[in-house]
Amino acid sequence: MNGKFPHDFLWGGAVAANQVEGAYLTDGKGLSTSDLQPQGIFGAITPRHEGDSGIKDLAIDFYHRYPQDIALFAEMGFKCLRTSIAWARIFPQGDEETPNEAGLAFYDRLFDEMAKYGIQPLITLSHYEMPYGLTQKYGGWGSRATIGFFERYARTVFERYKHKVKHWLTFNEINMSLHAPFTGVGLPADSDKSAIYQAIHHQLVASARAVKACHEIVPQGKIGNMLLGGILYPLSCKPEDLLETQRQNRDWLFFGDVQARGYYPAYMQRFFRENGIQVAITEEDRQTLRETIDFISFSYYMSGCATADPEQYETARGNILDMVPNPHLASSEWGWQIDPIGLRYLLNVLYDRYQKPLFIVENGLGAKDRVEADGSINDDYRINYLNDHLVQVAEAIDDGVEVMGYTSWGPIDLVSASKAEMSKRYGFIYVDRDDAGNGSLERRRKNSFYWYRDVIHSNGNSLKQKG
Repeated sequence: MNGKFPHDFLWGGAVAANQVEGAYLTDGKGLSTSDLQPQGIFGAITPRHEGDSGIKDLAIDFYHRYPQDIALFAEMGFKCLRTSIAWARIFPQGDEETPNEAGLAFYDRLFDEMAKYGIQPLITLSHYEMPYGLTQKYGGWGSRATIGFFERYARTVFERYKHKVKHWLTFNEINMSLHAPFTGVGLPADSDKSAIYQAIHHQLVASARAVKACHEIVPQGKIGNMLLGGILYPLSCKPEDLLETQRQNRDWLFFGDVQARGYYPAYMQRFFRENGIQVAITEEDRQTLRETIDFISFSYYMSGCATADPEQYETARGNILDMVPNPHLASSEWGWQIDPIGLRYLLNVLYDRYQKPLFIVENGLGAKDRVEADGSINDDYRINYLNDHLVQVAEAIDDGVEVMGYTSWGPIDLVSASKAEMSKRYGFIYVDRDDAGNGSLERRRKNSFYWYRDVIHSNGNSLKQKG
């Protein structure tokens, strides 16, 4: 690869508290919205009763086993680990005046363990969860009151960890609230568009307040947003398909536009007007939104196509989005289309649009791994997927795109977000647990563990250019 990756490139992996930690009511933690989704994002919202259980309640027990897991990440040479703080560990109901010290102390221990190995934390403030108490008492992000509760939470953790954490993200895949409102903004799935966009607006204002707080409290730090990078291509060269593709891409780019530019773009004003969407935006909100992020982070798993005539085509479902399949691409076991070149394209699109540093904070392949009789796990399909995507990252860097780092999704097997499965594995490290919750939780290195170790140690020079 001839040294295309910068010398300070942040190689690592990414996990989320609700998918790895377990310990779901340990040390004073309150119920989160994720705890009410035991079958995942697309499952029913299920009240919790004494004695019931779900696979995420224990997950992979990272809460107790993190020293072992951090040591394995260090063995691969991680420079960075992205994880999230479980908001309900810090403010169990969300509206307390004072935080839960036991929750704060857990993340002190976690960040100290990472520091032992020189692994930088990249911390998401809210990753697909919020205190359930805020949805019960206030209607989640539908209430302006939640802005203040989030700001209190953000300021609390900035003050506590300002000497330990220099890279922060506000909301994970903030644009996904359009498709999974309970997960994103704590609203019922059948909420109308005005209610959803009002809740999103409150979240955008809260994000800007967190950015301001971070700049005040952690002056040497950087804070970014996080988008689900659902890039779409026109299915054909018909002008109507091109316009429809632009419209659908703006559905998610809108969030980046507000967070990176500091105001609502004109095309959204037309969208609201033509769809009868009412969003209450105060002058104070407009001033607050001017506090913009330092960098753009995003997930990328697949691309898709858009057409002005979608009823003629089957759709391919990703984690959250439905897309028209690209006839030129292969798909994974879960029907996600595999498009490494799309990552280079997306990097260029985002850099051209925002002229801010970019951070790829999720990318990976979910697959059903098999443990061989000798204990090995031959996941060459994962190696090929990641290799081909990282080659395209190098090409984007050569194009002039400023890329801060790359954290692969799920460097250790975890509970999947969409359907709360263990069988959909992403990791370099195998965890012995199945979809029914059975297993020893033993950790085991896969072939990809050694491959990624070599990639990091060579700063990308071990990657293989295809063709």
